[in-house]
Amino acid sequence: MAEEAKSKGNAAFSSGDYAAAITHFTEAINLSPTNHVLYSNRSAAYASLHRYAEALSDAQKTVELKPDWAKGYSRLGAAYMGLSQYKEAADAYRKGLEVDPSNETLKSGLADASRPRGPSSNPFVEAFQGEEMWAKLTADPGTRVYLQQPDFVKTMQEIQKNPNNLNLYMKDKRVMQALGVLLNVKFGGSKGEDTEMNEAEPEPEPEPMELTEEEREKKERKEEAKKEKEQGNAAYKKKEFEKAIEHYSKAMELDDEDILYLTNRAAVYLEMGKYEECIQDCDKAVERGRELRFDFKMIAKALTRKGSALVKMAKCSKDFEPAIETFQKALTEHRNPDTLKKLNDAEKAKKELEQQEYFDPKIAEEERDKGNGFFKEQKYPEAVRHYSEAIKRNPKDVRAYSNRAACYTKLGALPEGLKDAEKCIELDSSFTKGYTRKGAIQFFMKEYDKAMETYQEGLKHDPKNQELLDGVRRCVEQINKANRGDLTPEELKERQAKAMQDPEVQNILSDPVMRQVLVDFQENPKAAQEHMKNPMVMNKIQKLVSAGIVQVR
Repeated sequence: MAEEAKSKGNAAFSSGDYAAAITHFTEAINLSPTNHVLYSNRSAAYASLHRYAEALSDAQKTVELKPDWAKGYSRLGAAYMGLSQYKEAADAYRKGLEVDPSNETLKSGLADASRPRGPSSNPFVEAFQGEEMWAKLTADPGTRVYLQQPDFVKTMQEIQKNPNNLNLYMKDKRVMQALGVLLNVKFGGSKGEDTEMNEAEPEPEPEPMELTEEEREKKERKEEAKKEKEQGNAAYKKKEFEKAIEHYSKAMELDDEDILYLTNRAAVYLEMGKYEECIQDCDKAVERGRELRFDFKMIAKALTRKGSALVKMAKCSKDFEPAIETFQKALTEHRNPDTLKKLNDAEKAKKELEQQEYFDPKIAEEERDKGNGFFKEQKYPEAVRHYSEAIKRNPKDVRAYSNRAACYTKLGALPEGLKDAEKCIELDSSFTKGYTRKGAIQFFMKEYDKAMETYQEGLKHDPKNQELLDGVRRCVEQINKANRGDLTPEELKERQAKAMQDPEVQNILSDPVMRQVLVDFQENPKAAQEHMKNPMVMNKIQKLVSAGIVQVR
């Protein structure tokens, strides 16, 4: 647990979150109070926040626990330097050199601590004075690139003019790095590396955090595993599946704490058609991912891949239910649009399969005949049940839809009847019975204009159909009745209320041009006559008249 807390502290330090690093290192110290590395690391974190008193206390504890460790004296010297106690800092660096005479960090620190200073000298202020500042920044490979950035150069110039304003720029990591170069102290490691704060050294890479042998081996294995994964990815892109599996398997042997290697190998098995192996890898990834508390997105990814394999298998087994259940589980982990689409596709495939298995035109005809018998006996609910069964057995039987529409009409279920009539026309546009059913329902709904259009559309396919012709005649009578103003007040009110729900009527009434036309009809007859010469205006007026909104007297 102490090592876990230490690792969290290292990660926080590397990302620049020094306060969090201190918290984690403190937790580790409570669990392992004799580990000198933990005090060293926390001292580095305190120094990064300029809390040099705490940094000094931890550095002293580090030296106490491990007096033969040069880095402890390096910590001690850095803390004294931060407190402007240069003599003590020089003593600390000298003691460190007694332990490790060739340590360049200690030599550099001693030189800086021994440099003559005035009585009120401040190392932070002095660091930014003179041309030496620019020379040091140019010489260091880490800060040299920043000198090509105008905003950084301007910031450094501002600090040089007034070093006391340094605190205003401390959040800029570039300024912190530059300060470290100028003071021969580095305030943080590179992002993504397991590093602690170290004093500047000639090498460009920061000194790593102190790792145990076991940690070092583990880190090396993880690096090797990543290399194997990259090689696996390259082989997968080239369709060299056997090679890809070999690399992913090797990565898993090196690092069993990353389920990505399992899901990648599962993807290869899926491409190869080895669905059982794919499913096994996905199951392992889910189980291992939960143990290691992986991101829910990774768990969902493994489940989705498993679902894809189950869909492939379902094409032979005719059982889509396991795939559907797996996709649903994946969505509970993470709602991903791709997974949702796969679920919808699987459900659609299942439905189509069920329809195919249930399809039987002979039974459909028998059920339709039974429905016809009940219809003649005026037992409409029973007739609907048999017509529905006929439709399930043969979803493309227009007569079953037509007959069920007639039943719904008798039962007063006009919206359901309208849907069936429209389905008839959709399946067979030349089936005139569909138009008579639809027109009749629209007539009963008092949508005479729509009914007229339906009957006229049917007559295009069968111009002499008497039922369609009679439908047109009835619609004309009702429309003319409205035009003459022969409707009772109740009929007119009902018709107007129904018309106001019609989107077409709503659009006409909301059109500014048509609103002006209606005003002209009341106040300016001459203008109204001109409007009526426009066919589009004429049609819209006729629509309003038919709907009962406009009355002609």
